[in-house]
Amino acid sequence: LLNKHGLQIVSVGSAVPDINVSNQQLSQLVDTSDEWITARTGIKNRRILGANQSLVDLAVKAAENTLSKSTIKPEEIDLIILATSSADDLFGSAGQIQKRIGASNAAAFDVTAACSGFIVSLIIAHQFLATRTYNNILIIGADVLSRWVNWLDRNTCILFGDAAGAMLLKSSSPDNLLGFKLKTNGKNNHDLVLPQTSKYKKFTSDLTINQGGYNYISMNGREVYKFATSEVPKIIQNTLESIDMDIAQVDWLVLHQANKRILKTIADKLGFPNDKLISNLELYGNTSAASLPLVLDEAIQDNKIKTNDIVVLAGFGAGLTWGAVVVRWS
Repeated sequence: LLNKHGLQIVSVGSAVPDINVSNQQLSQLVDTSDEWITARTGIKNRRILGANQSLVDLAVKAAENTLSKSTIKPEEIDLIILATSSADDLFGSAGQIQKRIGASNAAAFDVTAACSGFIVSLIIAHQFLATRTYNNILIIGADVLSRWVNWLDRNTCILFGDAAGAMLLKSSSPDNLLGFKLKTNGKNNHDLVLPQTSKYKKFTSDLTINQGGYNYISMNGREVYKFATSEVPKIIQNTLESIDMDIAQVDWLVLHQANKRILKTIADKLGFPNDKLISNLELYGNTSAASLPLVLDEAIQDNKIKTNDIVVLAGFGAGLTWGAVVVRWS
């Protein structure tokens, strides 16, 4: 492991919208209460993007915040990966970010993997850095799921918030990404979806075209809970075993911020102390692909995560997809 080429984490940054929506405000929209939401999810507030703002605006802020903490200049970035399931443009939003931050030499593309998007992007970036194809990569997790939430459905509207987070990586030896695993179960894809809606338009007697849009987020909460609490502890354990490590050697556990009960159950199944489980769910809710870099940024600012700490990151969500990464904080 010591001689293997790979990545070093240079900096992490984030951005959240100004508009805050509290549980109390949601109780005016649907039949719920602050007590009900807090007890079941651990969420008290969420941030929502304003009417005249875009996902790209938020992602650019997170990218610039991340770059400001490093000596790497925008034109030195070789690749930008944007993890999002709510792009401003269905053809991809990474190119707009590349332009606006001045990363004129970077290739850029989007990755759609919902709440696992940041983990997937980190693993993709690692492949490019480990093979020395690129030297500097910026990965961004950004989602504006407020656009796709049914605000009159109390089962989903209480969960989601908008945010963006980013991580700057550089090619390094030794490799500070110690191990990873990714999994997908397409059989249960229907448990968490944002499906296309069909709007058929007849143009001629023999030409009918589906010119659809998208529906609201649909989730089977019970099944998603069962999936996350059974599969995520297993993949973390398997990832650690693959690199001859034990959970006792881990300093911090950073999980996709979905639900307080899910996070606690995963930690308990691993026998991991709750005071080493990092969370900011109460303030922001489930921010999908943004949740990991957002909570990491705050943990670094709070002087929790230090150099050489062993950190386990795990994402899980629609697909159904889930993954774990073990990093030496660098």
